Amino acid sequence: MTEFLIKKFVNNYAQTEDAKVRENYGLLSSLTGIACNVLLFAVKLVMGTIAHSISITSDAFNNLSDSASCVVTLLGYKLAAKPADKDHPFGHGRIEYLTSLVLASVILIVGFELLKSSAMKVIHPETVRFSWIVLISLLASIGVKFWMCGFNRKLGRRIDSSVMLATAQDSLNDVVATTATVVSLVLSAFVSWPVDGIMGVIVSIFVLFSGYGIIKDTISELLGQPADKELVSKISDIMLSRPEIMGLHDLIIHSYGPGNLIGSAHAEVSAHDDLLQIHDTIDEVEKEIYERLHVMFTIHMDPIETDNQEIEEARKMMKNILAQIDEQLSFHDFRMVSGPTHTNLIFDIVVPFECKLGFDDIRKQINDQLSLQKKKWYTVITFDRDYTAE
Repeated sequence: MTEFLIKKFVNNYAQTEDAKVRENYGLLSSLTGIACNVLLFAVKLVMGTIAHSISITSDAFNNLSDSASCVVTLLGYKLAAKPADKDHPFGHGRIEYLTSLVLASVILIVGFELLKSSAMKVIHPETVRFSWIVLISLLASIGVKFWMCGFNRKLGRRIDSSVMLATAQDSLNDVVATTATVVSLVLSAFVSWPVDGIMGVIVSIFVLFSGYGIIKDTISELLGQPADKELVSKISDIMLSRPEIMGLHDLIIHSYGPGNLIGSAHAEVSAHDDLLQIHDTIDEVEKEIYERLHVMFTIHMDPIETDNQEIEEARKMMKNILAQIDEQLSFHDFRMVSGPTHTNLIFDIVVPFECKLGFDDIRKQINDQLSLQKKKWYTVITFDRDYTAE
């Protein structure tokens, strides 16, 4: 069913990096959500009135809020698909993240209101009327929500959309909520406890936690997360497949919304290679990364002395010193500047976030160990972070 709808309503559905295609996926998801949720709202509102059940009525208005969320999501995809302009040269893709925040906020509001009304039903319980037509209607709505969860999850994974994945989670919340409503409807026919209100409290807490989870994940996206390991591996493989590139470091990926990535890296090349030839190679690598991975990429060249024995020995010595301090430490851009009175070792150190040592502590330990081996050697250190770590 999902594949049929995709092929029917999304032109060029395989080109998921295209902004127009993403917009059409969003249109399909939103309109399907609006239609299903409005229908479920109407059915559950009638059933809740028949059964005198607060949990069914609350579930109905939960579906109504879902349909409103779909309208917000639809607007979000429309805005995110706008092309880049002079005020927003990186496009409008991050609007999808803001839409996720709005959706999560609606989920929290619904959860809070459901918690209040359910708590009142625990304090002041009312008799719930069991009805087979109500039970069958609720079971059918569970099936619809299960399908909507799978539908949005499949679309969300296909186009890497946090909004659709959040919508899928919301549909799963509805499955749990309606299941609890069914349980309370059945149990109310056999026990005198305020089952309706108790189930409502349990469901509302679940809904609140799911809303919090969506907000947490979305804020993490907005603040900036480490680059995906698989993407980093693919970029590294492309760069290192060229014999002219001996190594790479300082790989950074910036996300400006799903499918809109900009990155950079430093490529280590021999200081003795032809500059124009290396430049052509770098241009080819940048083009290949964009064509294969859809990442707008810039590469900086770092020349390395490969046939200077003194530099090689100094590099090995520094590697041993860092290993003694913390095996997680690594270095690059190593240069050696000799003068009549002293020698400077100039290099960058990558300090993982897991390392407990401060920059000043690391610098002091390096200098202390270096002075034991070379009295007139000094360091000029720049500290980096690993922006690809997870």
